[in-house]
Amino acid sequence: MLKDITIGQYFPAESPVHELDPRFKILIMMIFIASLFFINSFWPYLLIFAWSFLIIYAAKIPANMVIKGLKPLRLILIFTFLMNLFFIPGEEIFRLGILSISNEGLHQAVFMGIRLVLLVVGTSLLTLTTSPLALTEGIEKLLSPLKAVGFPAHAIAMMITIALRFIPTLIDETDKIMKAQMARGADFESGNVLNRAKNLVPLLVPLILNALRRAEELATAMESRCYRGDDHRTKLNPLVVTSQDKVYFAGNLIFLIVVCATRWMAVPLP
Repeated sequence: MLKDITIGQYFPAESPVHELDPRFKILIMMIFIASLFFINSFWPYLLIFAWSFLIIYAAKIPANMVIKGLKPLRLILIFTFLMNLFFIPGEEIFRLGILSISNEGLHQAVFMGIRLVLLVVGTSLLTLTTSPLALTEGIEKLLSPLKAVGFPAHAIAMMITIALRFIPTLIDETDKIMKAQMARGADFESGNVLNRAKNLVPLLVPLILNALRRAEELATAMESRCYRGDDHRTKLNPLVVTSQDKVYFAGNLIFLIVVCATRWMAVPLP
């Protein structure tokens, strides 16, 4: 199940989405995330789902790979759904003992579930179609105006990218440690939630030690290559905005603005 997590992974392919400027992809993703919280009806979410699968198809990413990335979030989705379903007050439509379901709670629970799914799909698409190097450069360029006030744009961009890059690495390490512990008789699947949590404690020490070791190795490798941040740093392939990038950004921006505008439409929406 751990290997199903797609956030932080890069899927190399020759597609129009992979070739787009990372700055525009990051901006569109930020607007996309913000737009999810403006929508207050169901049918705009259908448009967002269609838009997401269109990008998946254009990026030549296997759809089952993106869907598998949702499996590790099952418990979070169920917990969020139930919390909104039973604890948001409103017009009661069903009661089960001390728990009651309201019309407002049902709508909010469904909305939050859809938003979480789309958040994971959207962020996964960004990392799947953007290499770590391009992602670092894109974040740095977007934060570069803040350098005037002493903001360490390059350092922040590098930390974000390395953190994302370490996600699949740590997942692989966790999987290896779990298999080694299970071969020695450890049980991570039986018992209640509390017992499972206690059984995971032996994983933390070797996982943290391996993470620190890998971080030290990465720091040593960067220093041996004379890495000094962005001081006098040149680039082999600098980012250049093309007409394709402008068309992509404008088209997606208009689409997301129209989706957000449905919140203030006078026509009643389902």
